[in-house]
Amino acid sequence: MSVVTTNKLQNILEIISDSPPVNALGAAVRQGLVDGIEQALSDDEIEAVVIRCEGRTFFAGADITEFGKPPVGPNLGEAIDRMEASEKPVVAAIHGTALGGGCEVALACHYRVAVPSAKLGLPEVKLGLIPGAAGTQRLPRVVGAEAALPMVVIGNPISAKKAAAIGLVDKVVGEDSLADDAIAFARAQIGKPVPRSSAGNANQDGVKNPAIFDEFRAKNGRKLRGFDAPNAGIEAVKAAGEMSYEDGVAKERELFMKLMSGTQSAAMRHYFFAERAANKVDGVDPKIDLIPIKKVGVIGAGTMGGGISMNFLSAGIPVTILEMKQDALDRGVATIRKNYENTAKRGRMTAEQVEGAMGILTPSLHYDDLADCDLVIEAVFENMDVKKDVFGKLDEIVKPGAILASNTSYLNVDEIAAATKRPEYVLGMHFFSPANIMKLLEVVRGEKTADNVLVTAMKLSKKIGKVAAVSGVCDGFIGNRMLSPRQQQANAMLMEGANYWEVDDVLLDFGFPMGPFQMSDLAGIDIGWHRDETRIETMRDALCAKGRWGQKVGKGFYDYDESRQRVPSDEVKELIAEWGAKEGKEQRDISADEMRERMLYPMVNEGAMILEEGMAQRASDIDVVWINGYGWPLFTGGPMFWADTVGLDKVVAGLEKHGLPVCDLLRSKAAAGEKFNG
Repeated sequence: MSVVTTNKLQNILEIISDSPPVNALGAAVRQGLVDGIEQALSDDEIEAVVIRCEGRTFFAGADITEFGKPPVGPNLGEAIDRMEASEKPVVAAIHGTALGGGCEVALACHYRVAVPSAKLGLPEVKLGLIPGAAGTQRLPRVVGAEAALPMVVIGNPISAKKAAAIGLVDKVVGEDSLADDAIAFARAQIGKPVPRSSAGNANQDGVKNPAIFDEFRAKNGRKLRGFDAPNAGIEAVKAAGEMSYEDGVAKERELFMKLMSGTQSAAMRHYFFAERAANKVDGVDPKIDLIPIKKVGVIGAGTMGGGISMNFLSAGIPVTILEMKQDALDRGVATIRKNYENTAKRGRMTAEQVEGAMGILTPSLHYDDLADCDLVIEAVFENMDVKKDVFGKLDEIVKPGAILASNTSYLNVDEIAAATKRPEYVLGMHFFSPANIMKLLEVVRGEKTADNVLVTAMKLSKKIGKVAAVSGVCDGFIGNRMLSPRQQQANAMLMEGANYWEVDDVLLDFGFPMGPFQMSDLAGIDIGWHRDETRIETMRDALCAKGRWGQKVGKGFYDYDESRQRVPSDEVKELIAEWGAKEGKEQRDISADEMRERMLYPMVNEGAMILEEGMAQRASDIDVVWINGYGWPLFTGGPMFWADTVGLDKVVAGLEKHGLPVCDLLRSKAAAGEKFNG
């Protein structure tokens, strides 16, 4: 059966796409659209055309299965140019999402009607690209450069209401009467001159006030730092006001092709597929019976426990939160409420949603109240004896068949599971702080964790808005295990003469949001410190003994002002010099290249060891962990993809040059000219 069909309703031709799941604009769909327009133009009885889609959405974008394959005609630009050239009015009837190529199809139609729940957008920038079928040229001509910039450069979709306000949608129609309303709208346009997006003049706002481009760049500077595609997007939208439509399209094509062949887009497309792959558990039937999770228990109402609870409450899953003392419980619940109210103040939640989330939270001081939970997550002190004690209690109280999870960031999940009579129902769910905001969830598969328990946790992660990756049981799992060699090298370089702010700046220049010493200050240098000011065995002890605990007290490695701006500290410089002398290390200048290699190459080596030991399912999972949990720059694709682009032979040579270990897997892949990904 054809994926695109036509339906003649007196003088209107409906062109209907039905290509599940999202009406992606594959070759058959593109050809079907062209054939439908040709049919309309060759039939004298037809006076107007409506293009709509069956299923859950309007065209949601390019067909990702075509990525990297030879193109099959007609290409999208050719297909939609035929629509726009029609003398008979063409109306796009939009429901679901009109994204990327789908939005470009809508722009090429003469009119756009949409249901209230529809969203429209050009998210190509999230794949390191810009629209490539004249989207950057038609959109500014329809809505103006100022309204087009965020759509092209940031890439977040907008609502039908917003689209109507900026002139992208001509009419918002009934949620349940799209087909009829679109036909009525099309009939009302018969006999009128057709408005073509390519001939629009709304783009003159950028000509009259060229400052809007630099203002937009400055306003979003932090968000765009390091990415190539946003700047290309700004350039393309600017070109829409400075060039003829034909020249603007040629400029868009030139910018698009440059991005398409660059490493940033390859990295971001790699990540797009990596995130989808990470949710799949190798060797397990994806249709395995899941454990229904209707009620969750969380032990600990501190920062982690409260944040973890919010994920479930926001998803509409009732939570019982447990603490040992009433004041700690009250404090935790108050913090959850305050966090929600702050979200509401920023307009991201309604007051009703806040009360809805708080209404399904049950505070408790008694373990017995967890008895009927389907999943209990422990977020208590990071101490094995404490955790084993908690799991022993849970095993006695919580109903059989319920999952028991630990939020540990380092400890052995198998040892924790051994404290229960149900090790097959135990796993790690390592949330990242702040747990209500950070996307990453490391799901730690114990030696005895049952397949359906693991798959339930992975599917649940999606429901609560997390990006999850499976890790095996090892010290620090995937993320913290790889962080450790980076920190060791950063510390070692301080003792050899590197300035700590220069070490941080090397990672900032690479694209991280902060360097290792900024991170220490943010987390708190005193975390896990023994609290004995007379026992100074390490550089960290020396900092803590002087009250330099980090940002929270206004001084750590750096001194901080009221707005938390950092400046290097003379006191810390002296301390480092003292410790360097004590260790007898020769002081020398260390280049930025050496700093970068010594921090990042050992991470790649550790990632290779994680793969070698089977602690990660695939190299791309490691990339997902580091991008979502540690701020590794997305435009490099993650540590393992980045190593592939650098060349594994170069990584090995760098490690050897600095006298650092090289694992067997990394060495053998480098020798064979192979990559971690693909």
